Amino acid sequence: MIVGDSMQARSFPIFLMVINLMLVAILSLQFYKTYPKEVELEKFPTWSSMLLFLIFYIMVKVSGDMFVAIPVVMFLMGLTWGQKKVWISFVNAIVTPLSVFLLFDYVLQVRFPRGWLTNIYYG
Repeated sequence: MIVGDSMQARSFPIFLMVINLMLVAILSLQFYKTYPKEVELEKFPTWSSMLLFLIFYIMVKVSGDMFVAIPVVMFLMGLTWGQKKVWISFVNAIVTPLSVFLLFDYVLQVRFPRGWLTNIYYG
């Protein structure tokens, strides 16, 4: 790629995979040097997260818009994993999807699939 050229659409996933392969190599090296201790599994948060992913899928299918389901699932997941302050989970559930949406819309200029919230936004 020549300096000054913008990254092609197909280059980004390749770039991410190269980073993933480098991180796997580093992690494998760390694992080989020091074997990690046995970790006790978190039963309730793990299974409830899987249930929330199922709820997310159902909400997207019913509402037709993932920006309806993302804040709901993020809020519930924050509470499930032990966030004591409800307002922090609420703010996180609103600000994060909104930031991702605006990043993709304005900076990357990628339009999301139409749903009832995105129909209101796109007009």
